[in-house]
Amino acid sequence: MHVVITGGSGQVGQILARHLHARGVSPVVVSRRAEPAPWQTIKWDGISRGDWVRALEGADAVINLAGRSVNCRYNAANRREILESRLVTTRLVGDAIAAASQPPKLWMNASTATIYTHLTDRAMDDVDGVIGGDEPGLPSTWRFSYDVATRWEEAFREADTPRTRKVALRSAIVMSPDRGGAFDTLLNLVRLGLGGATGSGKQFVSWIHDTDFARAVDFLIAHSDLEGAVNIAAPSPLPNRDFMAAMRRASGAPLGLPATGWMLEIGSFFLRTESELVLKSRRVVPRRLLEAGFSFQLPDWSAAAADLVKRRLARAS
Repeated sequence: MHVVITGGSGQVGQILARHLHARGVSPVVVSRRAEPAPWQTIKWDGISRGDWVRALEGADAVINLAGRSVNCRYNAANRREILESRLVTTRLVGDAIAAASQPPKLWMNASTATIYTHLTDRAMDDVDGVIGGDEPGLPSTWRFSYDVATRWEEAFREADTPRTRKVALRSAIVMSPDRGGAFDTLLNLVRLGLGGATGSGKQFVSWIHDTDFARAVDFLIAHSDLEGAVNIAAPSPLPNRDFMAAMRRASGAPLGLPATGWMLEIGSFFLRTESELVLKSRRVVPRRLLEAGFSFQLPDWSAAAADLVKRRLARAS
């Protein structure tokens, strides 16, 4: 199997590259950084064609994950970079696929579960979930996140690649034991005694274990009948207070101090991030994957958190 991962140097790209390599598939990772790896890595600048376009010829799948991290303050410069890094690379990959003499069979492009509206009383699936952005009184940071998500998918849909199946990966937070990721950050907070409810604690958290994320990508490659937007999330999102309680149990933390809204605003300012990342409710369920027959290995957060803590400790020893 021939799989190309563009923008593949980040945590999710490395999860997929390791997974494919362990299965005997040697992926091609296209990245701004050409670091030593047991698979081929090709450099790109993310804005122009180069040697990397040849890797797309005859590929079974191209997985585009390129985009600047949203874990930052949403000032004007960062907003521009967050948006443009996604639109430019999506259009760049689309143009390369359109120009290929033997285009890839499948193009999967990163998207986000943040695209759905902020609700706690109903789940958002990928058939009739409500896209956010039109709600009155939205904070500017929330409206910006919706704008990025919708314009990102719009650029993907507009790419003229009629010979290539397309899937938008509306992914929840991918949880892995890797350092520097979301789980690593949360685990450190829990160990410091700061793992209580965030804000009201009622907002839902959607997540997916790294093993199931990689397996879902395998499933989408194999199932040629699936195209369009697909939610990549565990089937059991849960309120923030329950999510953090499971984190404390998994790590053996005896208590967790809660963080009120004003505390989050102050903390996010000093940490150079945005409170939107933890206060917005993301109650996302993977209807299309489940209806197609996908089976999650770790659908429950308590078991998933315990597995991640165990793997993290094993790597540290």
